[in-house]
Amino acid sequence: MSVTHVDVRRGAYHDSVTLLQVSRTVADVDGVEAAQVAMATELNVEVLGGMGFDVPEGASANDLVVAVRATDDAGVAAGIAAAEAALSARSTTPSGGFGDAPAPRTTAAAVRAGNADIALISVPGRFATAEALDAIATGASVMLFSDNVPVEDEVRLKDAAAAADVLVMGPDCGTAVVSGVALGFANVVGAGPIGMVAASGTGAQQVMCLLDAAGVGISHCLGVGGRDLKDAVGARSTRQALAALAADPSTTSVVVVSKPPDEAVLTDLEAYAGGLGLPVRWATLGAGRPDLTSAVEALLEAEGREVPQWPAWVANDDPAARSVQGSLRGLFCGGTLADDAMLLAADALGDIRSNIPLRDDLALGADLRDDGHLVIDFGDDGLTQGRAHPMIDPTLRMERIDAEAADPTCGVLLLDLVLGHGAHQDPAGELADAIRGAKAAAKAGGRDLPVVVSVTGTESDPQGLTRTAETLAAAGASVFLSNRDATRHALSFLGSAR
Repeated sequence: MSVTHVDVRRGAYHDSVTLLQVSRTVADVDGVEAAQVAMATELNVEVLGGMGFDVPEGASANDLVVAVRATDDAGVAAGIAAAEAALSARSTTPSGGFGDAPAPRTTAAAVRAGNADIALISVPGRFATAEALDAIATGASVMLFSDNVPVEDEVRLKDAAAAADVLVMGPDCGTAVVSGVALGFANVVGAGPIGMVAASGTGAQQVMCLLDAAGVGISHCLGVGGRDLKDAVGARSTRQALAALAADPSTTSVVVVSKPPDEAVLTDLEAYAGGLGLPVRWATLGAGRPDLTSAVEALLEAEGREVPQWPAWVANDDPAARSVQGSLRGLFCGGTLADDAMLLAADALGDIRSNIPLRDDLALGADLRDDGHLVIDFGDDGLTQGRAHPMIDPTLRMERIDAEAADPTCGVLLLDLVLGHGAHQDPAGELADAIRGAKAAAKAGGRDLPVVVSVTGTESDPQGLTRTAETLAAAGASVFLSNRDATRHALSFLGSAR
């Protein structure tokens, strides 16, 4: 009989990425059946409950929960010891010698001590504005990885940055490449003449990976945060980023990548870009506008470059002509990839329900359930409070894959997987296991379940594009570098490809 241990440690804060790594370390201990080391946020307490752990009442988001279930007392003890060791190792800082200067205690002090040009800030959203203002006051640009920052604070930060002639990338900026240095989630791509401004993280990664597959490199990728092209923000950072790239001698043209922008903001921005003196092209999603892949193809043609055949790995047991009954279920880690897929699918299928809907009336309820066509962004702010981004911690999506496999209304699964720096070190193995399990569960229920995966990555990424794709294809998925091609292939099973 299993033995369970749940320990609440008051006021012991650790960031979500650290705790994910600790949880994985504990879960790998011999005799441990399940483990979760996490802050006691409302969402994490719910996840712990779903795993069979009973968190004591009164635990708050400022408290650490160490939960271990093992085959016996010795396994529990070994799991707790592993958690202690991992937490201690990540909390240890080198001690200085006699007379050494004390470590910086503020963001501004750290920027000055390092003579830094950019400060990368990743703290809970309610603390992010103060830290970013501290960095801006020193004359440093900011990459603000933090999400859940109020939009009025975003405007305040970007106005302060403009006054200081620096750039705020974010908030919720997950991807940037500055002079070849990757910040946050970014792929390994070559240097080249194309500059990027991105109000999107995974959208930027899709574009840079398609360019890489076409043999074209980038000069810089400047993220600006997913709300920058909305009315409330008015493209404040996009304008600054475009001006910076126009002044950069290594950049000969620019592509702007964005989730669906507000039309008036985009119109004003296009007029502004027309006066910069270098070509600016657009990969801005929306009804009637090109998908990301088509936008890249148009950019390549405008640059006088050949458009390649985008790589694909089609599963042996996955003939596209075979039709299935049921609905499209898109389970995404990347919000812009989810938008890209929804816009394509809506043209073929009609209304798609989502937690990031194309129209307000298509919003999913809190349970994220519907019998019809749906696309879920597991990286949305509402699903990342108190836990790591799903590109790091895929737990919620893995659970949903299992649920869809058991749901007879699910006709085809469309997934994304994003490689590169910052992402899971070996995402293909876990996802391949989930795909095998889903297909087997559907088969046991008397139905076929096609699985299609859009993989955003390059051969130079630590995980390896081909290695990843072949692992997923061996599990029975059809895999595409192009998110457009993946979506079209998924639609083909429903008799709806265009």
